[in-house]
Amino acid sequence: QVQLAESGGGLVQAGDSLRLSCATSGFTFSPYAMGWFRQAPGKEREFVGAINYSGGTTWYADSLKGRFTISRDNAKNTVALQMSSLKPEDTAVYMCARGRTNFGSSNPKLYDYWGQGTQVTVSS
Repeated sequence: QVQLAESGGGLVQAGDSLRLSCATSGFTFSPYAMGWFRQAPGKEREFVGAINYSGGTTWYADSLKGRFTISRDNAKNTVALQMSSLKPEDTAVYMCARGRTNFGSSNPKLYDYWGQGTQVTVSS
């Protein structure tokens, strides 16, 4: 079955960098766009960014452009989220998701499988 498993979260200080990884299995990875979302306590799920099937196109939430970078390795069936200059407001559970098509989107309804998430906590 389709499985997505995030890793790499943890407790960091403001200004630090962190790299999250999402390992996938149970499906042919390369035809699908992948997305990253996050959810902070008491807040709605928020789009972080997405990457198309080939890795040639990426999209980011406007507020995160320049600090977050998404990449994928189609040979290893993984997608990564590199985060830099982290702020306390970046504290959230970060989840990867499989797109329904090969084109990324900020709409969570256009993703059909989700990982459990990994906690990122940024202290001030």
